[in-house]
Order: sequence, then structure tokens, then C-alpha cells
Amino acid sequence: MASWGEASQSRLIGKRIARLSGKDKVTGKAKYTFDINRPEMLYGRILRSEVAHANVTDLDLTRAEALPGVKAVIPLTEVGRKLRYQGQEIAAVAAETDDIAKDALRLIYVELEELPFVVTEADAMAEGAPQIRDDWKGNQSNPGINEDGDVDAAFSEAAVTVEATYHTPVQTHVCLETHGHVVEWTDENNLTVWASTQAVFGVRNDLARRFELPANQVRVITEHMGGGFGSKFNAGVEGLAAVRLSRMTERPVKLMLTRKAEHLVAGNRPSMTQHVKAGATRDGRLIAYDMRGYGTGGISSGAGFNAPYVYHVPNRRTERFNVAVNAGNQRAMRAPGHPQGAFAMDSLMDELAEKLGMNPLEFRRINDSSEVRQAQYTLGAQEIGWHRRNNVPGSGTGVKKRGMGVGSGLWGGGGGRGTQARVTINADGTVEAVTGTQDIGTGIRTVIAIIVAEELGLAPTDISVKVGDSGPGLPSGGSGGSQTTASVAPVIKTAAAAAKQKLFEHVAPLLQAPVDDLRIGTGKIYVASDRTKTVTWKQATGQLGQESISEGGNWDQELRQGGVAGTQFAEVEVDTQTGHVKVLKIVAVQDCGLAINRLTTESQINGGVIMGLGQALLEERIMDPQTGRMLNANLEDYKVPGTFEIPEIKSIVFDTHRKVTGVGEPPCIPTLGAIANAVHNAIGVRIRELPITPDKILTALAEKKA
Repeated sequence: MASWGEASQSRLIGKRIARLSGKDKVTGKAKYTFDINRPEMLYGRILRSEVAHANVTDLDLTRAEALPGVKAVIPLTEVGRKLRYQGQEIAAVAAETDDIAKDALRLIYVELEELPFVVTEADAMAEGAPQIRDDWKGNQSNPGINEDGDVDAAFSEAAVTVEATYHTPVQTHVCLETHGHVVEWTDENNLTVWASTQAVFGVRNDLARRFELPANQVRVITEHMGGGFGSKFNAGVEGLAAVRLSRMTERPVKLMLTRKAEHLVAGNRPSMTQHVKAGATRDGRLIAYDMRGYGTGGISSGAGFNAPYVYHVPNRRTERFNVAVNAGNQRAMRAPGHPQGAFAMDSLMDELAEKLGMNPLEFRRINDSSEVRQAQYTLGAQEIGWHRRNNVPGSGTGVKKRGMGVGSGLWGGGGGRGTQARVTINADGTVEAVTGTQDIGTGIRTVIAIIVAEELGLAPTDISVKVGDSGPGLPSGGSGGSQTTASVAPVIKTAAAAAKQKLFEHVAPLLQAPVDDLRIGTGKIYVASDRTKTVTWKQATGQLGQESISEGGNWDQELRQGGVAGTQFAEVEVDTQTGHVKVLKIVAVQDCGLAINRLTTESQINGGVIMGLGQALLEERIMDPQTGRMLNANLEDYKVPGTFEIPEIKSIVFDTHRKVTGVGEPPCIPTLGAIANAVHNAIGVRIRELPITPDKILTALAEKKA
């Protein structure tokens, strides 16, 4: 049975190792899709609807087609069709320059019959609201109702109850590199696409199916990718349009979304509203939970969230439904459904604890069955200095008040079958590892190099890693669900082990020893029973002559594991005169399984915390109910954390086992509740609606004073 071995035996695994791509990224050498420029390349642009709901009554492309420099114009809707949200695609152009493409869009004639619309959940659920979807009765999906135990009887036994409504707004993905593709038909049957994607093979298969091509005649390349967070798994309308434009013009086409379009159509995290009532016994046992909740995924469904979350409640009743509005579709976003659910549950836990007169950390301990989180509570509380927390919320003196809070989360991230990989050892001593996965910024190149180098006694920089290209035909799944490392690592390790075994077979005669007596040392191979017998790596590979060793890997279930727990503690300072919240420190204790590269694991935790902080304090899609438009579809009015918002982050890699699991998503989950609870502890009033902005702080303080 394969294993990763003991930590004390690892030379590289679990250490802090700089990314192989780091230098290329900071010097600008790394090529993102936006950086790809092909000979004779055209520039694509898309005309989008600026109204929320309309019938298309006329569409004329002729003036745009006649503009000098325009090479193709295609419709993306047709007369008689409905446009159902701002940003929906109408037509696309390809031109010699980007400026000409923009001019061409202005020449496209579109006549619309505007229709009634709704862009907020409240308006959509109001009596007499215009119908958004033909397949629903009204603008609400059929509710999903679940019930366990005897909820009413449990409430009658509860010593304390809390009734509250918690809300999180729609959050857009804000990928630094917008969605887009560079498309080139090498001939009429072979297509090459540079894509900003989380799924190289997913895009390949999507395009092959749509354009009726054999999959091996579509090559998709993602050298580097600038953020996706769950929104970049297929070609999308923009990718299909680029392929069509390239085929028509017989020239390469680059089509990247604008920043505005990125906000409007490239996906978002759905909103959440929870009306919840919960009860606990005098000794702190959570026994009753009743929740009715909903959210909007725009014109689509899928506005799910977890409730109850983390903490088990024996008697619970939940009702969830989706609300349709005239806005762009939701897409999976880093830990879909979890941050929203965690914010509501962690807020609720603190409110119950306060009613019981109990320390909220102790209340959690009573209701948490996870041994991992129990240990994390102790470690995180010590690191944040939990003993300094206000026993009475809002009891601090002065204008600026400090407080502490805690939040929790859980995730799967166990990986799965499907990845293929090869490790090749050449006679000159060079080593190459190839697989079809993509590096979306998490450092999988370096992880692969570390695993191979560990197995072969080399340095990570000795390994040439090739990922993000469907050309070699070694498929791997999309990078989502914190699955990538846990899916790729076992196959890479077994491929490297198989290649090593083949090399041993070549070297055994030279060392006059049986194959099973050979071992790898740092830069050498030696005989275990007689360590005086050694050959250097170069001497060993020299035995290959004109050959190379190239071995594939196998999926090994025992090398990975799913299910991780996380806990975060936050300390904040709230200015009671301005309402400004400054996060001073976040301690993130995250179960990571076997951290292949501790440095990039800590970086992943940092990134998740920063994203959670943005959702807690800054991010919100603001829709105008009068015009149906998003009012902050830019990076000036849509706020994301910058240098001045990012606090001290203490990322603690909590190693619980020697198996690989995923860590991309779980660190963003507990941050919201930890910050919200810290704000309450600081000022003594609770903000139940995110983001926690100065106006909400000042309003709550004024109401408390009144």
C-alpha cells in the first residue's frame, strides 16, 4: 500500500518552497491569455443589452459590417427573442483593432420593446410582480423542505430562543484576469484555443461538441490563469463567439470580457436571506432549529446555502427556495453556499450564547462533535489572546472599541479519479512531469515538482513540469471544489515511483545488487545493505543510452482524503464616530491534511481569508430597481480589499494526517462570522446584514442609544 511516509523522512514535502513560476510572474514573462497575440490577429467585442428585460423587434448588422477594418459581425440573439438581464449578448464583431471593434458596436442597430422587470428579491416576490421564468409559478422555485426530530417539542424544552434574520447580498467574482479566449483555426478541422479557464479539458470537450470536431482536433492551452473562483469552467458565450468569428475570418481572434461585462455576466455568488429561530437548553445544548430561507441566482436557480451549519441540531426544520430576478446567472464561487451559511450560523451561535450568559467559545465546544475543531479552538484562542475579549459586548472605553469573534467551517476537497500523468527520465538526467491539469494560481506546478523531486532525490527546480495543455492528451479534471491537488498528487507520485523502479532495473547490474535493495538518496542511488555502493544521478541515467523511461501513474485512493475543518478568530477595532471597521488580526487554523508545500498552503489560507474579509465588510452588487442596471459594475464602486484593508493574518497549517486534501476553498468560510461576531463584541450591537458598512454601524449605534 502506497503512502507519503513519515514527516521526519520527508526531504521536501511539507517544507516551504518557492513557486517555480514566481520569477516569471513578477517579471512579466508568464503569459496569461490576455498576453497572447497571434500573427494577423483580430480583436473581438460583444454588444450587450443595457436594459433588464425586452423583446428584440429588429436587429440590423449591415452598418457595422460596412465599417472599414471590420472583418465579421455575427448575431448572438435574434428578432423575437427576449433579453432577460443587463449585459445579455446581442451581437459580436471582429476587427483589425480594438478601437474599430468598439466603433462597430455603436453601428449595430437594435430595436427593443422594453418589458417590466424586477432586480431585487423583494420586488420579485411581491404580489403582481412580472413573471421572470416561464417554468416557475411566480418568481419562486418550489421550496425544498426537510424536517428531522420533533421541532415544536424541542422548542418547548428550550431555556432560551433566538429569532433573527440574516442576509448576505450577491457578490461578483471579480477575477483579476477577465474571462476570455484567443482562438486560431490552424486549418478548417483543427482548432487551438488559449483560454482563461479552470478546466482545460472541459473547454476542449465543450468546443469539440459544439463545433462537431473530434476532441483530439481541439487543443486548449492555459499557461497561467488570473483568477476564476468557480466561474471559469466552460467556453461561455464569449468563447463560442470567438470561435465562430475566427472560422468566418480565417484569422485568429482575441475576445476578452470588459471589466463591466465581468461583473454583469461572468457569474456571482447568490444572495442569502435566512429567517431563523433556534433554541438551546440551560446547559448549552442546541436542540431546536427552524429556518425559512431564500436567495437569488439571477435568472437561474442554484441559490443554495448550508443551514444549519457545522453544529448538529437533533430537531430541525428547513425550507429553502430560489428567487428569480432580471440579473446575470450565479456560478459556483469559492466554497459555494458555505460562507453565507457560516455567517448566519456563527452569528446565531453567539446570540444564543449571549442569552445563556455563556462564553461563545464554550457554547461551540458543547455543540461541536469535531475533534479537529476542538483542538483548533484551543490553538486559535491562544494565538488571538481570547482571554482579552470583552466579557460584556460593547464595554470598552473610548471612541475606538475593540472586540473579538470566532467562526467555523468545513469542506470536502478529497479529489477524485480521472487524472492521467507521465513522468519521463532522460539519459542526460533531465526529468519531465506532464499532466493536463491547469495551474489557476494555486501552485500546482510546484506541488508536482516537489512530489517528483522527493521520489527521485532531486531538487524541485530539476523537474520540468508541463501543465495546462490538452495537446499531450493526458486529461485531468477542472480545478474546482478544492479537488486539484488531491486528484493530481496520487497519480504523479505513482508515476514517479514507477519511473524510479524502471531506473533501478537499469542500474542494478552496475551496482551488482538486486533491484529491491536499491534506494534513492539526494542526487544518488545506493544499495541499502551496503551504502558504500553508490552512483550519482547522472551516472545512473547515463545507463539509459539512447532510451528514456516514461511511466504513467495510477490513482491511489489511500494517498488522499476528504473532509477538513477550520476555525478562525478575528480581532477588530470599530470607530464609533465614523462607523469604520478595521480588522486588526485574523487567526486562521485550517485543517490541510498533508501540506505538500507549506508556503503555498499558507498563501492559499491568506487568500481565502482576504476573500472572506471582502464579503464581510465591502462587497455587494447594487442593483437599481428603477432601471434594472447594476450601479457598481466597475472596480471603483465595487469594493474589494486592498492594502489598507488587509490585516495581520496568522495562517496555521493544522496537519491532521499524512494524506492529501484540498485547501483552496475552506479558508474563506469562517471569516465572515468571526468578523461579524468581533464587531458585536466591540460595540454591543449586532449587524445581521452584510457587508458591515459604516452606515449600518452608525444606524445600529443610534438605535441602541435611542
